[in-house]
Amino acid sequence: MKTNTTELRVYYADTDHGGVVYYANYLKWFEVGRTEILRQAGFDCNDFEKQGVIAPVVEVHCSYKQPAKYNDIITIKTTIENIGNSSIKFNYKIIRKSDNESVAEGYTVNVFVNKETMKSTKITDNLRKALGN
Repeated sequence: MKTNTTELRVYYADTDHGGVVYYANYLKWFEVGRTEILRQAGFDCNDFEKQGVIAPVVEVHCSYKQPAKYNDIITIKTTIENIGNSSIKFNYKIIRKSDNESVAEGYTVNVFVNKETMKSTKITDNLRKALGN
């Protein structure tokens, strides 16, 4: 299965009043990782939408290990755990680059659905093959 690694800097706007990354931003970074692993495989969210398909998150989990702070460089490591009939489970590790410490880990389950009916739809063979399954 594919793996993608993306680096980002923590900006002031990412932090809360305590000077650490606001918890919901990790979910935003999960989306960055998910977008980049799909892009690496040759797919873009716009490609799916043009076909009338979207892939909303139906399940999310995040374990916070230690805080990331303003100006840290973080690495988002994204892997694919499972590709089902109509869903993909993505795993994420957020690592602080300066000391290689894990700051958060989690996963999302995304289900491919018809944009109009919101009913699940089969993942295409070309996407499945591009993602290594």
